[in-house]
Amino acid sequence: MIDVGTTGMGAGMPGGHGAIIRHAHPASIDRLAAEIPKLRIVMAHPGWPWVEETTAVALHKGNVYWEMSGWAPKYFPGSLKVDMRGRLQDKIMFGSDYPSMPYERILREWNELGYSDEVMEKIFHQNAERILGL
Repeated sequence: MIDVGTTGMGAGMPGGHGAIIRHAHPASIDRLAAEIPKLRIVMAHPGWPWVEETTAVALHKGNVYWEMSGWAPKYFPGSLKVDMRGRLQDKIMFGSDYPSMPYERILREWNELGYSDEVMEKIFHQNAERILGL
């Protein structure tokens, strides 16, 4: 599992506490997945501000998957919310970042996205079971 997009760690601190956002660009995962096609890679977090590029990597690379921890679902970027119910539904896995976000809140916000039961079953357990071989 590799982080993509910005991180809350160091946010607002002088120098971002040393975190270099560009190191979490999905281009690095694209290259790694191409160079080691048998490696199963899970991208962590929504990938903002590179959501479209992160989506492209997930769709293009059969060995790359995506979990959604670290963000409240109501803040997921609009295009990601749309793609999770469609072309990304077999690539996405639930993630929580508990205890920084209470389960009651995150589960309520996932339900408020209005996805079908079939899509929610994939995101909440079927995809992880398949991808992780459980």
